[in-house]
Amino acid sequence: MARGPLTPTEVQSFHERGWVLARRFFADEEIALLGKAAREDRELDQRSFGRADGEGGTVRLSLWNHPGDTIYGMFARCESLVNSAEALLGGEVYHYHSKMIMKDARTGGAWAWHQDYGYWYNNGVLYPLLCSAFIAVDPATRENGCLQVVDGSHHLGRIDHGRTGEQTGADPERVAEILKRLPLIYVEMDPGDTLFFHANLLHRSDQNHSPHPRWSMICCYNAARNDPYRESHHPRYTPLVKVPDSAIREAGFKRFGDSAGAVGWHHPAKESS
Repeated sequence: MARGPLTPTEVQSFHERGWVLARRFFADEEIALLGKAAREDRELDQRSFGRADGEGGTVRLSLWNHPGDTIYGMFARCESLVNSAEALLGGEVYHYHSKMIMKDARTGGAWAWHQDYGYWYNNGVLYPLLCSAFIAVDPATRENGCLQVVDGSHHLGRIDHGRTGEQTGADPERVAEILKRLPLIYVEMDPGDTLFFHANLLHRSDQNHSPHPRWSMICCYNAARNDPYRESHHPRYTPLVKVPDSAIREAGFKRFGDSAGAVGWHHPAKESS
């Protein structure tokens, strides 16, 4: 079963560094269920879309706004994950969206340097009171394009962003200078490890030229008190109903399409983060 919410020491590390890696946050059995569901789910595959990375590669992902009651929703709503997000953001949170990143073997594209708030600022979100929980479904290594973070970069505030391929990337001149002053860290992860990171943390990933896939699920949360002032393609405040961690195993494999009406699929024509 999921290991429980982040400790006070882990929360402090998040605020100091902009990220914290919780090893074995989810049990092997839970991650095996998630991986099986994702790879056998035709609806998830059919709803996926690509984003060119500006380097000749394409990132494939599926994105949805509401957690629903499938195994994906049980992960996003489980007490260990939601209580951790609430500890990081200092109060009630709601589900901003989730996505499955499908970085396939030899073909998975890169993500340009960016801050998530570089996207979300344009959605009417006034404060960077958001965080993401990056759940490793497959091993994430330097070889297969693991996430890279700039340690402490959330303290810089929001950086101007522009288009990089079909993605939104941070000002490259400023990023180059930042990398001279702050450490770059490759976050290698085992299945079940979960990386929590701040909305203003600079991060990217390389293309996957290896024979090994690197799938991951990312659950994004916004503070309830940070309700966007206008409508966008991601939801405004919607109460989030937590479930016990045991609900992940109880959900098992349920086809995503069974509750797609409540999920709120993201359309490829809109921003992808």
